[in-house]
Amino acid sequence: MNQTDESATKYEGQLKEEIRIGWPMDHDAGAGLLNPYAQTKVGSDTIFAWLARYQNAKAEGRDAVNGTIGALLEDDGNLAINAVVDEAIRHAPPVEIAAYAPLTGLPAFLDLAKTLALGERRSELEAMGIAVTATASAGGSGALYLAATNFANRGDHVLLRDRHWGPYKGFLAGCDLKARTYPLLPKPGSPYPFVDIEGFKGELAEMCQHQDKVMMWLNDPAHNPTGLSLTADGRMAMLGAVMESASVNENVGHTLLIDAAYHLYAEEPHGWAETIHDAMTNGWPWPENLLITFALSLSKSHTMYGLRTGAIVSIHPDQAVTDRIATVMGVTGRQTWSAAPRVSQYTVSELHASDEGGAAWSTERDRLQSLLTERRNALNAACEALNVPLNPTHDGFFAWLDHEDPGQIAEACAEQDVYLVPLTGGVRIGLCAIPLAQIKRVAEALAHSLN
Repeated sequence: MNQTDESATKYEGQLKEEIRIGWPMDHDAGAGLLNPYAQTKVGSDTIFAWLARYQNAKAEGRDAVNGTIGALLEDDGNLAINAVVDEAIRHAPPVEIAAYAPLTGLPAFLDLAKTLALGERRSELEAMGIAVTATASAGGSGALYLAATNFANRGDHVLLRDRHWGPYKGFLAGCDLKARTYPLLPKPGSPYPFVDIEGFKGELAEMCQHQDKVMMWLNDPAHNPTGLSLTADGRMAMLGAVMESASVNENVGHTLLIDAAYHLYAEEPHGWAETIHDAMTNGWPWPENLLITFALSLSKSHTMYGLRTGAIVSIHPDQAVTDRIATVMGVTGRQTWSAAPRVSQYTVSELHASDEGGAAWSTERDRLQSLLTERRNALNAACEALNVPLNPTHDGFFAWLDHEDPGQIAEACAEQDVYLVPLTGGVRIGLCAIPLAQIKRVAEALAHSLN
């Protein structure tokens, strides 16, 4: 066995151990100890269940294709790692590895997080009077939790697209919140082909009639599970709809959360900062009851999945508001995970502090992004040739096939040793995990499953 085979086997072994914790169990066990909400938590999730099926097929010696997981793999099946980040972590001083970070995060990291969220427009937005605050979190998931537990009233709804990352509902349920949805795509003929503005407006208006706080979660760009990204016009229409709602419903607090987990693998990574800047430049008034916040993840952008580091970055024209939010987020983090890992905060801050370090990271990031671009282009071309009605997909880790019976499609693909993930409303295709040479097989399996 060569070194590559050994690495791949080790990685698959780690994944199997992660799956093991989801084994079937007696759901009545512990009923006298667990509260009612805890008792709703059953089984392993769909993604890991289908990953297990892929691994079983490989163990049986079959030539199986893995389109299940949400981590970027090289074409040889090994976990893709940004070598520049890896080297920087390994050279971190011992004290930066062992010590606690400040509860809200290392100052240099918080400064970097603001730039990662807003890009080159950060300084211009600040010059316009937009205040920016950041708090380190335990990954992007931690940032979502900070938003869920602080920006919505218990028992209320949070507005999502009807195609979204499944764990959203878990974060919401854990904070006694519910999901309300609008369609992923508009009806034919819409001037905004990748966002249903009218559906969004209707649901938002209805929520404003019943809640004194409304929160919207929008995973853009590089939407999980579809790979969809809004156009500049679509972003402006969305921002306009939110600002209009906040102006009309001045007694209702509005929070627009941009889940930017995959944004640094998108063609327009800072498109939302551009859109906000354009709106401010054009004189759009910012309602005082509107907050825009970004949930950042370093898992994907810096390939440090296991170091659980992210940030929540919030912007508002009143610094008193952002100062208060900083306090609330820091206290919430202290009461939840204490402090986010220090070594990752230190490492990326030092890396991006110099032009040389930032350029080295960017070069390696571009290489990883090219893997995704090549695979996406190949899948789009193969599906078009085979008349597979793949959803529009632009950026990030995934592609998507909408279907009323996703389980049937996934099972039919599995019969051909192609393993994808059936979710509500369709099948997720993990381009991040599929080698370029196997993309055509995925398209062929989808075509066969539809016939």
